[in-house]
Amino acid sequence: MEFELTPKKAEAMCEVDGGAYYLWSSSEVPVLAKYNVGAGRLLLQPQGFALPHYGDSSKIGYVIQGSDGIVGMLLPNTEKEVVVKLKKGDLIPVPIGSISWWFNNGDSELIIVFLGETSHSHVPGQFSYFILTGPMGLIGAFSNKVTTKSYNLTQNEAQKLTKSRKEPLIIKLQKDQTQIMPTPQMDKTKAMVYNIDGAKPDLEVKNGGLVKTLSEGDFPFVGQVGLSVMKVRLEANAIKAPMYLPNPAIQVIYVSSGSGRIEIVGLDGKLVLDSKVEDGDLVVVPKFFVVAHIAGEDGMEFYSILTTKK
Repeated sequence: MEFELTPKKAEAMCEVDGGAYYLWSSSEVPVLAKYNVGAGRLLLQPQGFALPHYGDSSKIGYVIQGSDGIVGMLLPNTEKEVVVKLKKGDLIPVPIGSISWWFNNGDSELIIVFLGETSHSHVPGQFSYFILTGPMGLIGAFSNKVTTKSYNLTQNEAQKLTKSRKEPLIIKLQKDQTQIMPTPQMDKTKAMVYNIDGAKPDLEVKNGGLVKTLSEGDFPFVGQVGLSVMKVRLEANAIKAPMYLPNPAIQVIYVSSGSGRIEIVGLDGKLVLDSKVEDGDLVVVPKFFVVAHIAGEDGMEFYSILTTKK
């Protein structure tokens, strides 16, 4: 059985003034479809706003860069939107079917990487999004009669809601529009967002690096997406010794900074990957395969999800 595990970078799906969305497509990275996992990266410029949408996959977002992100989310089977704040190092689980919008209220780029599982997705190994408004919006696809009567809108209001913007996914708000942005709820932020960068390491080796893990026992909200997280930082030339996951979990690795090498050994003791990796690369580790990480001269950091709650 052959495994194509070569590290891959994301491709641009949408690039506009307000930001961009990048996707690892299952057509370009077939191993994602094989193991029902997916990945994407959202970049919002200052005042960039990702329109309200929901997705067909459970995922976890990790904030690579930025200090003043705002997210509004309506969880499945709830009636009230919650608004939370994001900064660098934060993790935010996004359960399947949640409606959310994302806004950069800061002065620099906000970058969030999403890793998740795609067992219920329309395209195996790939996140699909259902946009509510705009040129690709679900609401605008219905007839005016359905839209106006269902949402108690006038014809002009319905037209403005569904046709006033040309950008399909991300827009850039004007300064006056940002003034009405909801204030993040700090109690909800504490319950739904976890700063893994600031958490105590599970393992730390002087001049070697550190390992941090996150599961449902540490952060109950992550249990809603059925995933757990590992964050690793290796110092220059350090090695994270070969390891495998004793439970049957897939590991999806995103290199968030630095560079190095990853080696993976699979069935019959065969070396199935020995490759250089760098910032922006994605690697999938099949269940029970053994993986080792070797940092380069500048060290290496990576964030990964595991398809298990434990």
